[in-house]
Amino acid sequence: MKKGLVMAGSLGNCVHVAGAAHFLNLAEDEGYETLFLGPANSVDSVISKIRARKPAMVSLGYRLTPANVIPLARELIEKSKNLAVQPVWIFAGTRPVAREVEKLGFFDVVFDGAEDIDECIMFLRTGARRREGSAELFAQSLTDRIRQKKPYPLLRHHFGLPDFEDTRAGVAEIAESRVLDVISLGIDQNTQQFFFAPEKRDPRMDGAGGVPVRSAGEFARLREASRCGNYPLMRCYSGTADVIRLAEVLRTGIDNAWCAVPLCWYNELDGRGTRKVEEAMRESQSMIRWHGERNIPVELNEPHHWGLRDAHDTISVAMSFLSAYNAKKYGAKDYVAQYMFNIPSSMSFSMDLAKALAQIEMSESVADAGFRVYREVRAGLPFLNGDPDIAKGQLAASTANAMNVAPHIIHVVGYSEAERAATPEIVIESCKIVRGVVRSTLYGNADAAADPRVQARKNELIDEANCLLAFIREEYGNRCEDPWGDAAALSDCIRRGILDAPHIVKNAEFRGDLATRIHEGKCLAYDGAAGRFLNERERLARIREREGKYGSQQNRSH
Repeated sequence: MKKGLVMAGSLGNCVHVAGAAHFLNLAEDEGYETLFLGPANSVDSVISKIRARKPAMVSLGYRLTPANVIPLARELIEKSKNLAVQPVWIFAGTRPVAREVEKLGFFDVVFDGAEDIDECIMFLRTGARRREGSAELFAQSLTDRIRQKKPYPLLRHHFGLPDFEDTRAGVAEIAESRVLDVISLGIDQNTQQFFFAPEKRDPRMDGAGGVPVRSAGEFARLREASRCGNYPLMRCYSGTADVIRLAEVLRTGIDNAWCAVPLCWYNELDGRGTRKVEEAMRESQSMIRWHGERNIPVELNEPHHWGLRDAHDTISVAMSFLSAYNAKKYGAKDYVAQYMFNIPSSMSFSMDLAKALAQIEMSESVADAGFRVYREVRAGLPFLNGDPDIAKGQLAASTANAMNVAPHIIHVVGYSEAERAATPEIVIESCKIVRGVVRSTLYGNADAAADPRVQARKNELIDEANCLLAFIREEYGNRCEDPWGDAAALSDCIRRGILDAPHIVKNAEFRGDLATRIHEGKCLAYDGAAGRFLNERERLARIREREGKYGSQQNRSH
């Protein structure tokens, strides 16, 4: 059933109608009947059509000299008084024109060209402008907000300065800007690791990597600072110790929008904690279960942790599957699958897109009515240049490529990340850059995903990842019920080098043998001695050969 009629066109001697046509397209998508009035409508013509068609909304545009619109607007005000039913009056123009028209107080809504697509959609759905800032307008759960803004993706950005009060003020400034939907609190390492053990904190490290938060009350104060503007959701890094206790603090303190937890990392493997890999995996699986029981969405940001350490593409794709598989196995109902583009940073855009498409196909292969998967994309951390102007271009380019996968969420990476943490001003500017890209690509992006080279590489990666997954199941299937979801089996895969990365330090615990190189835009496993690339079957066969030769198979766990 149609919601009503929306009429739109330009007024007086103005012939600019592109904005009116685009607005009507959005209205049609939202279930309205539409009528395009075209350019240069006289006031008498507009009034006549309103009497004949009785529209719910009338949008009139003027983009010429500000002074010239005032007589037209006053004529409209006077002649509209005799209408039996007043429509919702909308005006759209340049900022100078809009400012003059707004002073008249006649139009219900005045658009000045600074609005983004999501604001227009919200107006059509709710009848209210985003800038009115009513808390009831903005959904306060991740899944509801995704539905509310669809097809426009949510925007999130990390934010956490070394000073608590600066961070609190910045949260409010970002919320008031209304440019993003999710503020991800970046907390310092002392908070992540020693929130419940203050005696272990090194004061010299306060503020290292994020905001120092020292109590549940301080988390609540940060949340309270966000209760303005467009009332963004808030989420936070997970802890690296006492993980469930900190999860409860985040749930009650900031209404944590979703939990992000690694499967293999934040432990002895990367030095971000002291836990053994298997212990950390079990705790991560417990974290998934804990949040699933409370209907809090979960993200396993596992694939890009391997990619950031220059693992070859096959491992990143396989880990996309294992992440989703573990999330489902341990009780998550809503799963955020994050795809970091540009890792390694020298990958070509086409091969990077192919990898993301393979990851998506693997992740979403386990989706069903009880396990919903949401796509989140982001630019790669190592990708952005130290020169801010170059970095801005890279951020825009990466976002344009990522829009090919129709994301539900865009994790905006501040253009300053190569040099320093983002200030509120940089967060806002970075989000505006991304919004500009979304505006240009949301309706009618070039379909790079259909490129035959992209599809061929995607299919190749899925085949390679399935080879790796089958190998894991074959190796451990007679020792545990479910190798893909077993912490002991997966941690042993790291110990043996089945799951490996060049940046893993080789020691008594971990292989650290894998070498990779970029070739034709792809990140591939590489045999330096032979001077050639390895497919996954060859790589895994060499692990078996090595273990058979040196007898290390006898030292496996299990």
